[in-house]
Amino acid sequence: MMPTYNEAKSLSRTVEELLTVSQVVDVLIVDDNSPDGTAAIADSLAVSNPRVSVIHRENKLGLGPAYLDGFDHAFSNDYEVVVEMDADGSHRAEDLSRLLAEIQQFDLVIGSRWVAGGNVQNWPVFRLILSRFGNLYARIMLGTRIKDMTSGFRAYRANFLKQLIAEPVSSQGYSFQVELAYRASKIGWVREVPITFVERTEGSSKMTLSIVFEALAKIQLWSFRRFLG
Repeated sequence: MMPTYNEAKSLSRTVEELLTVSQVVDVLIVDDNSPDGTAAIADSLAVSNPRVSVIHRENKLGLGPAYLDGFDHAFSNDYEVVVEMDADGSHRAEDLSRLLAEIQQFDLVIGSRWVAGGNVQNWPVFRLILSRFGNLYARIMLGTRIKDMTSGFRAYRANFLKQLIAEPVSSQGYSFQVELAYRASKIGWVREVPITFVERTEGSSKMTLSIVFEALAKIQLWSFRRFLG
């Protein structure tokens, strides 16, 4: 599933590459009422290929709620594996096979930038520092061994994912990824596989200071609860 907001310049290419590389996946686009025409492009992709579906949301409500809507779609249609993947081209379709190769043995497989063999292309230094520090901070505070808690390229076994979200998920932004990875580390088997993350060449990043602050605040709260037992 691909959540979208203003991805008109990259969506078609990303979806077409994915469908070409992998013959065993369907694609769900969850659009948050993008004003740039993304929704119309998503609809045209669905019309031209039965492996593509679209959910239209009325407002931009955040990454977390978009994923939850997508999860409901996956559960309703009896999918066995749910993959999260960005629509901006930063996650390479060719890396998907690494995640799918491991998901039968693990509950969550994370496409990781920060394990051996992982790589990031075209990021400025401050983004590299921010991501490395943020993931190190989350790992220490939450007591996990996961090196890329914030990765948005991941595969879940659907039955395990149902367990993860049985209790309400509090996060709206990118901390949604941290929250589910943290929950998974406590009750399931998690595997990280190396990927190459390629910084987008079109469109603009959705990362904001408010998203960063939300993530830091959530991690502090979860860490406090962890020490309280």
